[in-house]
Amino acid sequence: MRMNALIVVLLTALVAATYGFGIYLFAQLVPDMRASLGFDISYVGAMTAAGQFGFLVSALLAAWLTPKLGGGWVIFGSGVVCGGALLLIPLSHNVLVIGALLTVLAGTAATVFVPMVDVLSRAVAYRYRGMAMGLVSSGTSYGVFINSLLVPVYAPQGQWRTVWWIVGVLTVMIAVAVFCVFKRAGLFVKAPPLALSSGRDPDPCVDATLTMGKSLLMRPWVLTIWSMNFLIGFSTFPFQNYLSSYLRTELGFAVESTAHIWAVIGFVGMFAGLAVGWLSDRIGLRAAMLLVYLNVALAALIFVVHPVGYWPLVAGILFAIAFYPIFGLIPAYVSKMANSAALAVTVFGVANIMQGVGGMIGNYCGALLASLYGSFVGVYCAIGIVAVLLGGLTLRLPKERVVCPASNSCAVGD
Repeated sequence: MRMNALIVVLLTALVAATYGFGIYLFAQLVPDMRASLGFDISYVGAMTAAGQFGFLVSALLAAWLTPKLGGGWVIFGSGVVCGGALLLIPLSHNVLVIGALLTVLAGTAATVFVPMVDVLSRAVAYRYRGMAMGLVSSGTSYGVFINSLLVPVYAPQGQWRTVWWIVGVLTVMIAVAVFCVFKRAGLFVKAPPLALSSGRDPDPCVDATLTMGKSLLMRPWVLTIWSMNFLIGFSTFPFQNYLSSYLRTELGFAVESTAHIWAVIGFVGMFAGLAVGWLSDRIGLRAAMLLVYLNVALAALIFVVHPVGYWPLVAGILFAIAFYPIFGLIPAYVSKMANSAALAVTVFGVANIMQGVGGMIGNYCGALLASLYGSFVGVYCAIGIVAVLLGGLTLRLPKERVVCPASNSCAVGD
């Protein structure tokens, strides 16, 4: 049991590194890196869009590699590549090279997260999987919180490269720990093709109609999940990527105040995934999804109509409650609707590809809107509209399957 808990903690730490450091540290350091390297906001949009392209390609690669190599090796390799890329950024003075490294970092986020379903299905009992996924999905917030502590210390002094050095070393240490623990737990050995539930804790609710093949991939709930992931990437990624630029360059917030908002986002996110995951076990995954999309819409509305005083901080809190949990709620829903780890990895792998496409297009469109109109207001207005659309799609999802320990028949819960 202690080993399983340690595995979940290390996976959370690796998500903190690949997402929190690999993707969102750049968003916090954009003003400082622009001042030092001399690129404009349109290039920021191009780099973040390239990052999402890397996420897209790597999600496809992870879905292909995981059955062949095993989730353990894919996750460990991603941690090593992430650490190396983080350490190379402060060595570079060329914006094209930095853009390429940021693309690689976004790719490692996908190659860590897609195999999570495989590894967690082997390491965590079915009835605890929702909580575990909730914690792992909050990993990004831990990385964001660490960023918010480092940026105000080094960025005002022009030492933004030091921040990359620190997080790079931390990531390498995490990767070493992952190797040691995974090897001891036997996670470098490939799992059987059909193993969504561990042998000790079988899932008695198996939907016989859910079989591998093209017919499954055309089921309405699968198509809806993929559409939702596209819109999640399209809206939530630009929300964070342009937050510092909006606050500091358009609204006039100081670097310390902006870092404080990021710190609150990270701090709230540390607990949001676990709390919303716990809540979803009681009110249902669909209801929990509606809650988080409502929060995204409210946060965007604040930045559109009244981004002054303490209201941007309130918007940050609302966004944190929504953003981090959704990346646990989606795989939890997929794992409950699928009847094997291989099936879940396939569906979730394509979902991450759609998320990458959405993020790529959303980041590029966000930069284009900001450049054309000289303001980020239109960006956050679009994000709010998309959040409403996500709520509508959630209502179209069927009720998720639930475990029925008292019998061998399936029950459906909301």
